[in-house]
Amino acid sequence: MSRTTGQPTVQGGLPVIPARSVAPVELPAPPEHLAAKVAELLGWGGVMLPPMTLLGRRVVMVAELITDAHAERLALGCPPVTDRTTVSTWVWPELAGMVPAPAVRLIGAIALSRHWRTALTSVVPFSRFTNTAVVVPAAVAEGDDFLANCLMRAGHYGVSVATAQDAGPVELTLRGRPPQDFPVEQEVTVRWLREVVYDRILATTVS
Repeated sequence: MSRTTGQPTVQGGLPVIPARSVAPVELPAPPEHLAAKVAELLGWGGVMLPPMTLLGRRVVMVAELITDAHAERLALGCPPVTDRTTVSTWVWPELAGMVPAPAVRLIGAIALSRHWRTALTSVVPFSRFTNTAVVVPAAVAEGDDFLANCLMRAGHYGVSVATAQDAGPVELTLRGRPPQDFPVEQEVTVRWLREVVYDRILATTVS
């Protein structure tokens, strides 16, 4: 026989206390708007692309079109090559001097999330190839975990950290550092990223 005692329900010998409902912290503005603010704070020029998935991560890429190389590729009829297997052959010694020149310069990658861990996980793989930054809600930055872990890890990888206020302003909490020369074994990845971004720039800027 059961009765209501006003005490927490007991399951398996342990009290079960109802979880308090807490509204999730959300980004206060669209990703494109916040990313543009961060790029401005960091002095990143170039073309800002809509959010896209690269290397399995959702990021906003900022890149610069290399006009001379773009014009040459147009003249030669060489559009972006986004097939990774094809691009992987471009590092073969026998193809030296025969592959198209890069038509874009990667300026930066930005990850935006309501969780700093998610944002860092998304953007860290790009820190070897370009500048990187994360944007999180300002409320997230108030916790000890953010100060003790997020800023430490971001600093280790050279990632800039920005917080977005509810009213709209974006503030730079940590300025990252530019990447060093990427490892030779990453050459294929870098070339492929440039081609995918080149393709997206043309699709975005050419009507």
